[in-house]
Amino acid sequence: MEKEVLGRIHSFETLGAVDGPGIRVVVFVQGCALRCKFCHNPDSWRIDGGTVASAREIFDKIKDYGPFIQNGGVTISGGEPLLQPKFVAEILKLCKQAGFHTAVDTAGSVELSAAMPVLEYSDMLLLDIKDLQPQDSIQLCGISPERSIAILNYCESVNKRVWIRHVLVPGHTLKTEKLNALAVFLKSYSCVEKIELLPFHKMGEYKWRDLNYAYSLTDVEEPSQKEVEKSIRIFKLHGLQVH
Repeated sequence: MEKEVLGRIHSFETLGAVDGPGIRVVVFVQGCALRCKFCHNPDSWRIDGGTVASAREIFDKIKDYGPFIQNGGVTISGGEPLLQPKFVAEILKLCKQAGFHTAVDTAGSVELSAAMPVLEYSDMLLLDIKDLQPQDSIQLCGISPERSIAILNYCESVNKRVWIRHVLVPGHTLKTEKLNALAVFLKSYSCVEKIELLPFHKMGEYKWRDLNYAYSLTDVEEPSQKEVEKSIRIFKLHGLQVH
């Protein structure tokens, strides 16, 4: 009898509409090595947290929603899915065998070689690029962008669909020169279908307090609608699809 592939789950969302094309089941796995100052799910960081489940158990739960996600699919998010490559790859494999479209929402925070089992069974990536400047990215999230760029380059080489996600944090990433640089960088990638600009928010600040974590962005205001619209225009001026 084949041994079950086990992993840790943070939460499970049915009929999600913002994590890939169409209506989707979204599985949030536990564990993340990044420490993004704007994270709204710091309770997903600990790799030993969450709930233990087998890939088969997760798939059995997903397939119950099969009739509702035929024009959407399944997205594995987190946490960081690439920290549990065997577990996530097995879920995706079962989903693909059942005919479900598969996507992974990731910051690309592991080496490409470690990510490959997951990439093999992913129809597309939702790739979060934190900041192109290495030192700024380290200061904001604890990691430089090289690994996520290596994964993006791989997707380009195999023509795998990518949606880029980028959080607009005032005083950090919400700067005209940074947004222009990112747009110029991304416009050369044919695999990038669109960019999702996500305004910084503080809806998860209470979780930081509950976990006794120091939250450093209390005094940072959320972007105004005008600032978001200006950011969108920057990418559109470079011929990119952006939302």
